Amino acid sequence: MKEPTKILGDERRAYILKRLQESSEPITGGELATITNVSRQVIVGDITLLKAKNEPIIATSQGYLYMNTSRPSVAERIIAVSHGPERTEEELLLLVDHGVTVKDVKIEHPVYGDLTASIMVSNRNEVKQFMEKIRATNAAYLSELTGGIHLHTITAPTEKALDEAEETLRKEKLLIDLE
Repeated sequence: MKEPTKILGDERRAYILKRLQESSEPITGGELATITNVSRQVIVGDITLLKAKNEPIIATSQGYLYMNTSRPSVAERIIAVSHGPERTEEELLLLVDHGVTVKDVKIEHPVYGDLTASIMVSNRNEVKQFMEKIRATNAAYLSELTGGIHLHTITAPTEKALDEAEETLRKEKLLIDLE
């Protein structure tokens, strides 16, 4: 049986970029490595080079995602929340159940300043995958560095969906009211 041919350099990066642009779902580095017959580490390098060329690619817990600026406009806002690690899954599920996408988590660290990590969860399955990855790697939540206080950038198709999600978080005593 003939071994698959490696896709080399610029041709591979063009292929990766095209795949990401055409996909509405994240693609893992492992998937891209298998398709192009290179190591996952080579893919990580390719993604870094593409980002250096200002391609809007983000790494999420589910894989790489191309942030297409021509997607339909959505409502977006930043919310402040506070809770311990044991309520993270509950918080994310409450948000996605309102049709909200949680883009990221942000904290203000006393030494490093603002730290932001991509989350990009928009449904229960993605929350489940995110939580499984946290548990499997025994990773700490950024919010543990700030006593539970953190920000999320959230998006939804309408402002009403964001308002309803915020109200639910308020009722569950997770939201910090900034008013």
